[in-house]
Amino acid sequence: MSGGERQRKPAFASRPAILGWLLFDWACQPFFTLVTTFVFAPYFAASLAPDPVTGQSLWGYATAAAGFALAILSPVLGSVADATGPKKPWIAACGFVLFVASFALWYAAPGQSHGIAIALLGFAFATVAVEVAAVFNNAMIPHLVPPERFGRLSGTGWAVGYLGGLVSLVIVLGFLAADSGSGKTVLGVTPLFGLDPALREGDRITGPFSALWFLVFIMPLFLFTPDIARSKLRLGEAVKQGLVQVKNTLVDARRHEGVLRFLIANMVYQDALVALFAFGGIYGAGVFGWQATELGLFGILLTITGTLGALIGGRLDDRFGAKPVILGAILVLALVCIGVLSLGRGHILFAIPTAPAGEGLYASTPEKLFVALGLVIGSVAGPLQASSRSMLARLVPAREAGRYFGLLALSGKVTSFLAPLAVAVATAIFQTQAAGPAVLILFLFTGFALLSGVKKA
Repeated sequence: MSGGERQRKPAFASRPAILGWLLFDWACQPFFTLVTTFVFAPYFAASLAPDPVTGQSLWGYATAAAGFALAILSPVLGSVADATGPKKPWIAACGFVLFVASFALWYAAPGQSHGIAIALLGFAFATVAVEVAAVFNNAMIPHLVPPERFGRLSGTGWAVGYLGGLVSLVIVLGFLAADSGSGKTVLGVTPLFGLDPALREGDRITGPFSALWFLVFIMPLFLFTPDIARSKLRLGEAVKQGLVQVKNTLVDARRHEGVLRFLIANMVYQDALVALFAFGGIYGAGVFGWQATELGLFGILLTITGTLGALIGGRLDDRFGAKPVILGAILVLALVCIGVLSLGRGHILFAIPTAPAGEGLYASTPEKLFVALGLVIGSVAGPLQASSRSMLARLVPAREAGRYFGLLALSGKVTSFLAPLAVAVATAIFQTQAAGPAVLILFLFTGFALLSGVKKA
């Protein structure tokens, strides 16, 4: 049996190899959970930026800039990696950038003259690094398991990632990040390492924490998961061939209507999902005035439903196909955005007034409904993303997975700046955070319509 034939027998991947691959999501997820969504982003909007509206707008511009960079880098690097063969060196290079950029967030302190710039640049560079690394990790899927197990492997990866986000969130909120008023964490203890709540050190520590977490838990991938065989091409030749492959991939995708339509649909609904996660915590902090405790518990609840949703979604994917899972998730997210849009600090369903909030967590009716809608988001976001990568893995040849997953990243990022940018501009123009969900509804319904026309699921 030749080396190429062995590569086409991914069912022989060992359990340690599969575990190493799954832990990639575990290693990356704290950045998304702690920095992008539940801790650092709300801190930026509520405490570092001049006001929540300006903070949401600036965060949107940074997210848009990262998306624009990803649109350029992902397909090119994916094709180059295909030409060279191994994916791990590229993951290591991205990991280095992620580590440095995440660590830099510690220096985005309140009152610092360059605090806002450090936060936005660190967030943007780290986002680009972690997303590009995911391109190479995803390209390993066809070499690990047979097609009939793509959905389960992808869904399990997202579930493991959500679980990693949950564990990291519990650690940060329980022992590191404290309420600036009480000086205590969610568990009622004084922050470890002498972290000062007044200087928001518990919020800023999420950057270095995410960096160190990645460094530790990415190791099993490098130790146990087999890489793809190295080609005989030199690096310069591989780069040249990779650039040619980008053009060829775009041409090939145009010839395959199902692939092209799926990629366009993915472009639209992923835009909305990026913005939804980027602004979820910011919305709660700005509209309801949530602090670290409320945001943290919200994040814990959401990641629990996300873990369960990803596990269930992967099995539904293998049984019914990726397309029905994706369509269902998009529809649910659109309905959730309508629900979020209908909520305000003192009303629900756009105009129905509610009683003033009492004492305790999520005391008002709008807050309770916002939490419930957030749990729904968590339950369908994992299946949406997991089924998107499993669907592409079924549509393309395994030997060309890198360039097509680069194209998937391109389709998910080429306009990923557009939804955050639209949210940022609409927020700045209308001076209300309600502009966010209103914009995202349009993106989600457009993605639903486009994907509905894909024949092969």
